[in-house]
Order: sequence, then C-alpha cells, then structure tokens
Amino acid sequence: MLTKRKRGWEMPESRATPEDAFRRRRELIKGLAAGPILAASGAALLAGAGEAAAAKADADPSAGLYPAGRNERFKLDRPLTDEKMVTTYNNFYEFGSSKNIWRAARDLPIRPWQVRLTGMVEKEQTVDIDTLLKRMPLEERLYRHRCVEAWSMAVPWSGFPMKALVEFARPLASAKYVRMETFMNPAVAGRQRQPWFPWPYVEGLTIEEATNELAFIGTGLYGKPMPKANGAPIRLVTPWKYGFKSVKSLVLFEFTDKKPVSFWETLQGSEYGFWANVNPNVAHPRWSQASERVLGAGDTVPTLIYNGYGEFVAHLYPSDPKERTYFY
Repeated sequence: MLTKRKRGWEMPESRATPEDAFRRRRELIKGLAAGPILAASGAALLAGAGEAAAAKADADPSAGLYPAGRNERFKLDRPLTDEKMVTTYNNFYEFGSSKNIWRAARDLPIRPWQVRLTGMVEKEQTVDIDTLLKRMPLEERLYRHRCVEAWSMAVPWSGFPMKALVEFARPLASAKYVRMETFMNPAVAGRQRQPWFPWPYVEGLTIEEATNELAFIGTGLYGKPMPKANGAPIRLVTPWKYGFKSVKSLVLFEFTDKKPVSFWETLQGSEYGFWANVNPNVAHPRWSQASERVLGAGDTVPTLIYNGYGEFVAHLYPSDPKERTYFY
C-alpha cells in the first residue's frame, strides 16, 4: 500500500482557509489599500471644487460686456505695451510703494461695489457698479499713459466718457469741480493702516476737464474687465495728465464749488499739484520731464506737451505752457 508522506511546508486541508473567506479577505485588503488613495482623491476633488467656487465668486459679472467697440478717434503713435507689463508694473499706493503690488491687490473685493454721486447735484444717489455699467456707453480707446516718474506705456482702455457720468449725476450749474475718492479697506490694503497718509486717496477735476471728450472712466483693459491692480472696477483715465491723477477703484464722485485738495497735494504740494498736466518744459523739482522711458520698448523718447493731446485740452489752460501755472 502506498503511503503519502506530507512535506514540511504542506498543511492539512482542515487548516486551509475556505475559498469564499479568502476572497472576502482579499476584497477587504484591496479596500483598505485604496482608502488613502480615495481619501487623497476626494481631498483633491474638494480642493478643486473649492478653488472653482472661489474663482466663480471672484469672477467679474461684467465680463460679458467686453470687448467693447473701439473708438477710432483716439489713435496711437506707438505699439501697445505688452499686457503683462501693464497689469504687473504700476502704482497703487493703497497696497504699497513698489511696482510689484499686483499680488497684494488680488485681495481687493470688487463685488458688491457701489458708487456714490453726491454734493451739488439734483438728487444724490448710490448706484451699483453693474447697474452703472449697463447704463453707460462702453467703448475702447487707445491712450498714451505718462507717469510723473518719467516712464510711459500705451494702453487699450475700455470704459465710457466721463461726460456721460456727469450727465447721469445731473450736477447743479453752481458745481465747479468733481472731487473723487477711492475705497477704504485697511483689512486688505495694508498701506491704509499707516495713519500718516491722508487716506482715502482723493483727486479732483474741474467740470470743464471732467466733461472734456478726452476724460474717460476706465472699467476694462485689453478687452476684459479691469484688473484689480489697475483700479478695478472703476477708475479715472486722464491721459494728458501725469498718472497719479488717474485715481483708482473709485467709490465717490462729489460735485462741489470748492477746489479739491488731492492726496499728493496734501503730502507734497510743491511736487504734486492739483493740475498735474504733462509738460516737458516744467521739470519735477527732483528730475527732468523732458523725456520718458517707454516700458517694454527699451526706448527713451521726448515727452510731448499735454502728453501729445494738446488738440483736445490746450484750450482749457490759457497760460503759456512754459509757465508752471496749470502744471504742478
């Protein structure tokens, strides 16, 4: 009779795991192994959903209004400046003194956003920015932009003539000036927490300047809504004046018979006056204004009186442009 001798590594069938139990255990192990992967995937999905929700919440509801049709009356004598340079190299003193403030400006909430029209008007009103945009004749204009620091760029602004806003506000005949204020939000604009600055940022124009065809309210840039670093959702654009005059992120237009005292005039009136018209013949107290560095082009070019817009605005300033009057 043959006798089968079991080898040392063999076990009796009675000790073998039943097939159904074996399969259940394998499924359990697979599930345990997949747990961290599924958890990580779920976290990634939740994070992605959170980012998408944040992006949706931060999306500008006016995006469908752009690009606006171009007004061909306003042409340039130079190529447009690269969009990335325009949107990342600029001044916005509420967020700091460097030219690289675009990251900090991303924290500025621009919805809800309301604009007040006050002072010497038929009826004071507060209007939501999106309601205002739908009431205004949006268009695109190509403008030169000249900074008092002697650099310049060429920009495709979208927006509407400031004259349309003045007509919407219905000022009284006795109003001589428009005083403008930017937002106040020290929680996100760190420099507004520094009490030695006269916040909020204030600027002003005469009624004649505000209703001149060149004066523009900017709401977009490069065929899209205005980036936060460039003054979203609404800013002033006065291309015949130095850039500090074009106040950003506006919340108030006040019509008055008293000449406003601007932010920089309060800080240093001998260097930054109310008029701030571009004039190569009148030097800044600390540097020449005779030429400018064109950003992105590597060129230095002569600066033009009124930044080249004399045909539109020279009649507003009857003095000799070589004089300091009407400039600083």
